[in-house]
Amino acid sequence: MSNSPASLSDRVYELLCCIPRGRVVTYAELARAADCKSPRAIGQILRRNPHAPEVPCHRVIRSDLMLGGYSGATAGALTAKKLALLEAEGVRFDDGRLRDAAYLWRFSS
Repeated sequence: MSNSPASLSDRVYELLCCIPRGRVVTYAELARAADCKSPRAIGQILRRNPHAPEVPCHRVIRSDLMLGGYSGATAGALTAKKLALLEAEGVRFDDGRLRDAAYLWRFSS
């Protein structure tokens, strides 16, 4: 076993697994928790998630509380799939925007 620090991707995937069903987190909050200065870098990691949806990247939304992309797509069937996954977990959106900020998850500092 290597003693090297976990890669950013590994940290992000581990943090994703901590987000409870029925909650979402923003790219910025996930970046902060992963000790990454770039929410866009987080988005690039998520678009290549080989373990979706078991590693729930669908639970990450934009800071403006809009749905955001899924698997590299920002519209169409893949974002509809993301919305369906979240709605199946009880997270509701109105016109692509999170209905209630109470659904937001915050990682402990």
